[in-house]
Amino acid sequence: MSTPPLPPSSGNGPVFLSLGPGPDEQTQLVRPGARADYPPAVLERLSADAAAIVARYPQSRSALIPLLHLVQAEDGYLTPAGIDFCAAQLGLSGAEVAAVATFYTMYRREPTGDYYVGVCTNTLCAVLGGDAILDTLREHLGVEPGQTTTDGTVTLDHLECNAACDFAPVIMVNWEFFDNQTPLSARELVDALRSGEQVIPTRGAPPCTFRQTARILAGFPDDRPGALDGGGGGGEATRVGLRVARERGMAAPDEPEAAASGPAEAGPDREGS
Repeated sequence: MSTPPLPPSSGNGPVFLSLGPGPDEQTQLVRPGARADYPPAVLERLSADAAAIVARYPQSRSALIPLLHLVQAEDGYLTPAGIDFCAAQLGLSGAEVAAVATFYTMYRREPTGDYYVGVCTNTLCAVLGGDAILDTLREHLGVEPGQTTTDGTVTLDHLECNAACDFAPVIMVNWEFFDNQTPLSARELVDALRSGEQVIPTRGAPPCTFRQTARILAGFPDDRPGALDGGGGGGEATRVGLRVARERGMAAPDEPEAAASGPAEAGPDREGS
């Protein structure tokens, strides 16, 4: 097999490859104004919270996800101080923590407003109006996806699938569902958030602030009155398949007898091996 020829070179000098975002891009964790460390009082408080979180897990590094939520609750996004704090609590390197932190889009890398408004623009939501909703909010709020309004209340973004296709198009406010949205209802929603009104999601509790939400995701209780009273569930479209199956007498096939009986017992020739 012949080897394809290399592209022509302009000389014998070094070759530079760009392997990621540049240092001036907003996706970096190190940015102007980001905390490099925590004051002693904050560090003492966070350490007590972190100890409670880590104690829940047999393997301490399993606590990394909630610990990242904890520091996000402190700063509103992930900072070098938060990364170093998580690393110190779990005996990990900063690179190990940052690798996890930058993998998940639920962790923010830029300052976030009180309400993180995410418009689903995945296929079904987009076809049913998600793109139009996002365009409307961009113009109405005067910000691009990922940016925050000048009053610090709303951060607008576009999200991938929110697993609520039967309610499309969907908006999430601090991860609470607002279903079957339109450009008009979306404008009314963000206006209510910016004016300080309490908004009621289709399912779940009324949204708290982004930082409060992060603390709840870290595993601490939501002590707001009525926070656990939110209702809602699967929509009619979610249940259509089950209803049709029952009407037609359809059911999953039984498991084969061999599989249902469990693994075979070890024979004499395997004993002691």
